[in-house]
Amino acid sequence: MPLLQFDVIQGRSESEMKTLLDAAHRAVLSAFQVPERDRYQIVHENKAYQMVFEDTGLGLTRTDNLVMVRVFTSPRSDEQKQFFMKELCRELQESCGIAGSDVMISFITNAKGDWSFGNGNAQYVTGEL
Repeated sequence: MPLLQFDVIQGRSESEMKTLLDAAHRAVLSAFQVPERDRYQIVHENKAYQMVFEDTGLGLTRTDNLVMVRVFTSPRSDEQKQFFMKELCRELQESCGIAGSDVMISFITNAKGDWSFGNGNAQYVTGEL
């Protein structure tokens, strides 16, 4: 159950955001083999001056298509994370025309007991999930 949080520069249409979110979900399904309806996504739109992403000396050129993705998840292998990163960039390039240089991804790992999907229950711990 990854939760994906996106930060983007404002200005994309509702249709463009739906395409982006659908592409990201396909990458989640491929990389983590979660059920189709295991989909949790949040979008934050920001003014351009509120997002400063330089290239850390890698020679990356950023544009206003920049997408920052934080993936909150229980532990995943390095192989799964790397596959997801590649798959997400591929999906965003093919579906949205977003260059890989405009995609930044960070994983935030937590334990199954850190999640409640509703009603104040830790469903992973109680066995409901």
